[in-house]
Amino acid sequence: MLKEFRDFIMTGNVIDLAVAVLLAGAVGLVVNGFVNDIMMPFVGYFTGGIDFSDFKLVLSEAVLAEDGSVATPESAIRYGAWINSIINLIIVGFVLFMIVKSYNKVRTKKEAPAPEPKGPTQEELLSEIRDLLKKK
Repeated sequence: MLKEFRDFIMTGNVIDLAVAVLLAGAVGLVVNGFVNDIMMPFVGYFTGGIDFSDFKLVLSEAVLAEDGSVATPESAIRYGAWINSIINLIIVGFVLFMIVKSYNKVRTKKEAPAPEPKGPTQEELLSEIRDLLKKK
């Protein structure tokens, strides 16, 4: 069983998948940093400094105990965080679109080889029919 597992792990597909997962994690960190540290300040600037993550609909206020600690935490629908997630998705989608578009421009296009005929062409068949008719 260990030999089969080793053979499975050493196949190219599993190693390629592992590399892809690690790269996806690294790219995710870069994209999140780009969105949070570069793009979201622009969004905040153009929206007048509004931070959407503070928007919420409070269902019940937090209850404080006698000593000042929180006895019951606040219950709220944080729709601002959801708005931030949507903005994040749009920005990430646009950045990925630009990356793929530039990659497609840079990538060299290989011309597909012309498919080889699987059988005789029409002209060859017609000439064979003509030759057969001449013999009769």
